[in-house]
Amino acid sequence: MASTDPTTMRSVLGHFPSGVTIVTGVADGEPAGFTCQSFASLSLDPPLVLILPGRNSSSWPKIEATGQFCVNVLAEDQGELSTTFSKSGTDKFAGVEWTPSGLGSPILAGATAWIDCTLHASHDGGDHLIVVGAVHDLAADAEVPPLVFHRGAYARTS
Repeated sequence: MASTDPTTMRSVLGHFPSGVTIVTGVADGEPAGFTCQSFASLSLDPPLVLILPGRNSSSWPKIEATGQFCVNVLAEDQGELSTTFSKSGTDKFAGVEWTPSGLGSPILAGATAWIDCTLHASHDGGDHLIVVGAVHDLAADAEVPPLVFHRGAYARTS
């Protein structure tokens, strides 16, 4: 198999626009979360979604241990929130409004959609994990456009 340069791969795959999510949970009574661009719908029957947290994430192991998480699809005006949740070692929830989902995970105020999940499966995915979430509840605000990431920067759909 030919070796692919990671910089080239990131650049080429950056031509595929993606939504931006923040995956949240509550671990040891404290909210935890991280920015996750790698999210997709997997199955309608049963209802399943995919997230792909990086193996070096310090937040995912805390959330994973609870067996549940919420995927918050960010709104187009939440770029700063995305940047905040992409950093380690900071109080990501400082000043962030949220309400608990039915399973107790944070639903972030202003998100265009949220998907409340329990951990269904986790698989090896190289420098990431392939995590399958079983959907328990979800909602969206059709009036709020999503935040999009394209070619290394945030973009708008409108």
